[in-house]
Amino acid sequence: MADVHGTCDSSFEGVREALANSLDAGTDVGASVAVLVEGQPVVDIWGGFADEARSRPWERDTITNVWSTTKTMTFLCALMLADRGELDFYAPVARYWPEFAAGGKEAVEVRHLMAHMAGLSGWTEKIEPEDLADWAKCTSLLAAQEPWWEPGTASGYHALTQGYLIGEVVRRITGATIGTWFASEVAAPLGADFHIGLPASEDGRVSPIIPPLAMSLAGADPGDIAVRTFTSPLLDAAMATHEWWRRAEIPAANGQGNARSVATVQSIIAGGGEARGIRLLSPGGCDVVFDEQSNGKDLVLGIPMRFGMGYGLSGELMPMGPRACFWGGYGGSLIVMDQDARLTVSYVMNKMEGGLTGDLRGANIVMAAVMGLAGGAG
Repeated sequence: MADVHGTCDSSFEGVREALANSLDAGTDVGASVAVLVEGQPVVDIWGGFADEARSRPWERDTITNVWSTTKTMTFLCALMLADRGELDFYAPVARYWPEFAAGGKEAVEVRHLMAHMAGLSGWTEKIEPEDLADWAKCTSLLAAQEPWWEPGTASGYHALTQGYLIGEVVRRITGATIGTWFASEVAAPLGADFHIGLPASEDGRVSPIIPPLAMSLAGADPGDIAVRTFTSPLLDAAMATHEWWRRAEIPAANGQGNARSVATVQSIIAGGGEARGIRLLSPGGCDVVFDEQSNGKDLVLGIPMRFGMGYGLSGELMPMGPRACFWGGYGGSLIVMDQDARLTVSYVMNKMEGGLTGDLRGANIVMAAVMGLAGGAG
């Protein structure tokens, strides 16, 4: 069996076995898993290799690009500002970002940004991957753009744009970039090793992602919303291996961390706003997560999705309890929080699968954690 390092309470040995089995089967090359109950770690494990050549072991402090799991950090920043009375989710975006009213978007509300309902799932103007490092360009284009569908009527996954949209609102309110604000207001108080915009000093700890097979758009309708979303710029996982990507703040997609740091931050949601004696949200400010914003077939993902205030809620994709929420990243990373169980489960890996909506590796980890909790309770 593959060597799995770290700590694991006896009730959760099934989680260790699930990771070891995935490493043995080659479905994982290097990965980390964290499970927290009541904000306290019961599983903090890692194993495998930090590179595709399998020459460098995945260490305790190895970090990697977690793709859209980053979005949960962006949501938390917005939730904190709302809880402090500085942001109203039901206010027009233009209250905070006046230029955003262009293109008929004067009635678009902040909650529409949170739930992928703003009609801005991609850029109308063709941009190149490196343009994602140009905050002013990305946000000004979105501010000027007309929506691709009537805002508020349906969700359409804002794969890359969501981070710029929420991030610019955060910047207008706080005067700080979202990566900077997250670092000082979230990561530092919690001691979480998660970064939106990675300092060069941390590059040596990064495990480069192992890209999946490229998406095939052969025969696709160029006018289709999903195609437009993923072709400006063309979504290529390999761009995450470049230095410009790590340095940029791309708050929907380029967060660098591991399962421990992701779970540490998001255990705030599972704990009703508090974890390890640190309170970042009031209980009411945390409850907002579960306010359903949309429920139906997503115009980009093409599957039924149920969104709360940012996070995905229990539904067909992820059947969970009524006080549970989740999100994951391109290739497989995953974070699940359940307030009723006070449970947080995170899985972060370097070998990406091709899907945007998760795979069996993360699902197996979550199932093992739930079984461990049930066994521990008994």
